[in-house]
Amino acid sequence: MSTEDVLNDNLICETNFASRHIGIHPNEIKKMLDVVGASSIDDLINNTVPSEIRDHKILDLPKALSEAEVLNHLRNLAKENKVMTSLIGMGWYDTYIPAVIARNILENPAWYSAYTPYQAEISQGRLEMLLGFQTMITDLTGMDIANASLLDEATAAAEAMALLHRASSTGETFLIDADCHPQIISVVETRAHPLGIAIRIADPWEDKLPEDLFGALIQYPGSSGQLRNLEPVVNQLKRKGSKIAVAADLLALCLIKPPGEFDVDVVVGSAQRFGVPMGFGGPYAGYMAVVKEYQRMLPGRLVGTSIDTTGRVAHRLALQTREQHIRREKATSNICTAQVLLAVLAAAYAAWHGPKGLRQIAKRVNHLTSVLALGIQKFDYKIVNTSFFDTLAITVPDRADQVLAAALQEGCNLRRIDKDTVGVSFDETTTLEIVESVWRSLGITELKADDLEASTSSGIPEEIIRTSEYCTAEFFIEHQTENSMIRWLRHLADRDLALDRTMIPLGSCTMKLNAAVELIPISWPEFSRIHPYAPLDQVAGYRKIITDLEIMLGEITGFDGVSLQPNAGSQGELAGLLAIRAWHNANEDPERKICLIPESAHGTNAASAVMAGMEVMVVKCDQNGGIEIVDLEKKALENSNQLAAIMVTYPSTHGVFEPQIKKVCQIVHQYGGQVYLDGANLNALVGLARPGYFGADVSHLNLHKTFAIPHGGGGPGIGPVAVRSHLVPFLPNHPVVTDAGPNSGVGAISAAPFGSAGILPITWSYLMLMGAEGLTNATQTAILSANYIAARLTNYFPVLYTGPNGRVAHECILDIRPLKKIGIDANDICKRLIDYGFHAPTVSWPVAGTLMVEPTESETLSELERFCDAMINISEEANLVAKGHWPTDDNPLVNAPHPAADIVGDWNHPYSREIAVFPLGKNINKYWPPVSRIDAAYGDKNLVCACPMIDDYR
Repeated sequence: MSTEDVLNDNLICETNFASRHIGIHPNEIKKMLDVVGASSIDDLINNTVPSEIRDHKILDLPKALSEAEVLNHLRNLAKENKVMTSLIGMGWYDTYIPAVIARNILENPAWYSAYTPYQAEISQGRLEMLLGFQTMITDLTGMDIANASLLDEATAAAEAMALLHRASSTGETFLIDADCHPQIISVVETRAHPLGIAIRIADPWEDKLPEDLFGALIQYPGSSGQLRNLEPVVNQLKRKGSKIAVAADLLALCLIKPPGEFDVDVVVGSAQRFGVPMGFGGPYAGYMAVVKEYQRMLPGRLVGTSIDTTGRVAHRLALQTREQHIRREKATSNICTAQVLLAVLAAAYAAWHGPKGLRQIAKRVNHLTSVLALGIQKFDYKIVNTSFFDTLAITVPDRADQVLAAALQEGCNLRRIDKDTVGVSFDETTTLEIVESVWRSLGITELKADDLEASTSSGIPEEIIRTSEYCTAEFFIEHQTENSMIRWLRHLADRDLALDRTMIPLGSCTMKLNAAVELIPISWPEFSRIHPYAPLDQVAGYRKIITDLEIMLGEITGFDGVSLQPNAGSQGELAGLLAIRAWHNANEDPERKICLIPESAHGTNAASAVMAGMEVMVVKCDQNGGIEIVDLEKKALENSNQLAAIMVTYPSTHGVFEPQIKKVCQIVHQYGGQVYLDGANLNALVGLARPGYFGADVSHLNLHKTFAIPHGGGGPGIGPVAVRSHLVPFLPNHPVVTDAGPNSGVGAISAAPFGSAGILPITWSYLMLMGAEGLTNATQTAILSANYIAARLTNYFPVLYTGPNGRVAHECILDIRPLKKIGIDANDICKRLIDYGFHAPTVSWPVAGTLMVEPTESETLSELERFCDAMINISEEANLVAKGHWPTDDNPLVNAPHPAADIVGDWNHPYSREIAVFPLGKNINKYWPPVSRIDAAYGDKNLVCACPMIDDYR
């Protein structure tokens, strides 16, 4: 072979990213097709995807690029973003992510490729970190219990409003402190309107308060920087019978009296400045903490401590978390995810610095703000806020724009409050040189910061200086050396089972490859250190990525408009339903509030519909798992004057392409409704069919599923909403970045104008690397792999639903219920899979007693074979129980999983140690679960959701 041939071969290999992303090699397809019983890929797809929705047009996307080309393009786009010193504040602050955390968590697939910790036995590492996050929040806020993170600060505030509304028996008005950040006010207003909650914006210290208040939200410190004693306002509100929520800055709480010591009910906020980059608005972990009285009303996820079968301490998600999915339309929140990866980063940041380090950072930020204030006052400028932690509002009569322009010359972005006022917020990265830059922007050129350092005062009123301790658990005091930190993080990662170790065959959750090249740019400062309110001419690179994504996602789905603002699938659902409500209202049909939802729908669908002010009506499913057309038409006809929408998942939640989907759309449209298509299963459609073409009016798209953003152990997620042209005017908008949505939009859904923009380069890279052909091939391979698993396993575990031609879509449901007669259930199969080194499929959903398996296109044939071999062997183990070879109450399935500690002790089981831990032989890369089966009931009865104190260890 010539040198030229070698170079050409290398070029082909380098440019064909799709062949690296797709796990099945071309020479393996024939073998798989033989098992499936199809003559070709085209034959399989034609027998699977209904012809009436099949789109044979090639996607109009840019030509696929190589990894090197994509990185070069992104470097050029990054150069179009200007990294300035951000002093804007308003909820986002520059921060240092410790290198040891960046390398060992953010850039480590053991952390970013994990799934939500529903299977606790293989999630002990990240559950321990989330327990640390909860402890950090409860300590800093002074509250009783905190959840494992929410999507952002603004949605956390909206969740607080909803919680207080449920907790209150009187009043329909919610008071918002006028000094709240504008994005918080907007998101709360968006959420309040469909629920019929009246919003009153006022200064609770100065204005007369309404009589019918059920709750209030106060910012602490205020958006202006004003830092006021909460006690008089809390007392006044309590006398009126109002419940109280506080949006508090975590770093400020290191120095100021925590809200919990003022007897408030809920505290919310952001953990962004604890080592999580701004990322043009996200992702970062929001938080919520409550008094014990409301612990069962907490939205989102809650990590609790329980014990396993031997009494070992073990962590798991508390019952309250699971109840949200079970309750459906009675759920108290539609939140189905968290911001786990970002919460882990924040918790690790707190552990790295410890309580002394956190206090030192906070004191330094406050000290530099004091230096700035003293210099300003020496030159007779008026500071609006008389007290402060890190933010000053400075009066510059009719000179705000001039001052901002001068600050730009100094390399700084200030906040424009109005034409007479500018805001300055300091953070962990602020220096004395930056203080002097702000002075010069104001025209103060003679001062030196060094000269004023010794004569400053803190700006914190004496009566609210913090005296209580925080972060005193071992979690926060044992890992302040790098040796200790890296070993601890490795120890925790080893306790988990993530995509870097094994296939995660979760139906409906699409755990696909997150290629390293896609993740590289998110750490570049040109993407990570950009404030979401930075001037437009500083974010041209970001804006191009956003525009590209809106165009490409629209092309893939067949929709006319896309908003990237929703930062989770649940928020995309809400945005889409609010758009439908707004469209009906604009057409003078406000009475259209009934939302039809199939029995098989995602649990969040019903909850989202209720939050959008709709009334849920369930549509039956037929014996094949599809929507029962007769029942649909009956209910659509009976409610034709009130019908707002139907929410369908396609392919269906039962893992099949329903052939009547166009008929479903036609019926709903005939009776005046709109079609919301849940995009959870879009991985079976890309390149083959487009929802916007076959009848859907709106969809949300899970970028953390179909479009390669990592799940991060349960977050971050992004759920953009895509709509047809008539709904475009009702997409989300934003109060600060006004061109981030239509003027007639439904309001802000998330805090940042473009949601979790910091990880959008991942999806942009994925689409540019794959191109139209690669995306279509990925979809075809996902369908092939699912049908291969179904064909191999159906004789051992019946496949519950198939399409008209006996095919499944990109996932299949295996029926475990026949084993119930011998005392084995789906949960036992899941736990036994751990001994084989696998994460469980989706268990008992959408049908109780079943497993829903989705392999995705990323898995290799050898991994599919390994999974099938494991399942077949488990079936044989079940047969041995059925034949009486092993007792029903003492066999490898009901005792699984088997930790190493249990193997080396006394052994009194009727099966060998080797069968327990090496069921397919010893020639495997063995994963050892850290605990045995966890006692969920014990954890529910003894709710412990924070780290033990150091004295407990002693």
